[in-house]
Amino acid sequence: MLVGEIMTKGVVSIDSNNTVLNACLKYRDKKIGCLIVTENEQCVGIVTERDIIERAVCQARDPEKTKIKEIMSSDIKSIHPLDNIEKAIEEMNKYKIKKLPVISDNSLVGIITIADIGRSKPELTERFMESWVKPRWTD
Repeated sequence: MLVGEIMTKGVVSIDSNNTVLNACLKYRDKKIGCLIVTENEQCVGIVTERDIIERAVCQARDPEKTKIKEIMSSDIKSIHPLDNIEKAIEEMNKYKIKKLPVISDNSLVGIITIADIGRSKPELTERFMESWVKPRWTD
């Protein structure tokens, strides 16, 4: 199965010069787990709820003044829509991430998450959980 067959299309993005407050409002209104950060319509990063918590809230930054580019993850990993979902799992496992922007011809065409994979191939998600999450749990 290919990434393009199960990816989520219509990805919600935010400009890097937007504020953390605007990101929070998008999270609330769109009920999403991450925002793709763009500059001049190019994907330059990703901002997750965790980024907002760790890099804005915990550092007591003003959400109305702090720009997304100040807190985003810029070393973004991506995947092509014609790659198979096993490759997506390998990349997620390698980099310890749960979301991959899907890029084709330098354009953002979607996003694939561990939830997308789980809905389409539960047996692959179980393997992912076995290899990544369980070894890190401690009692």
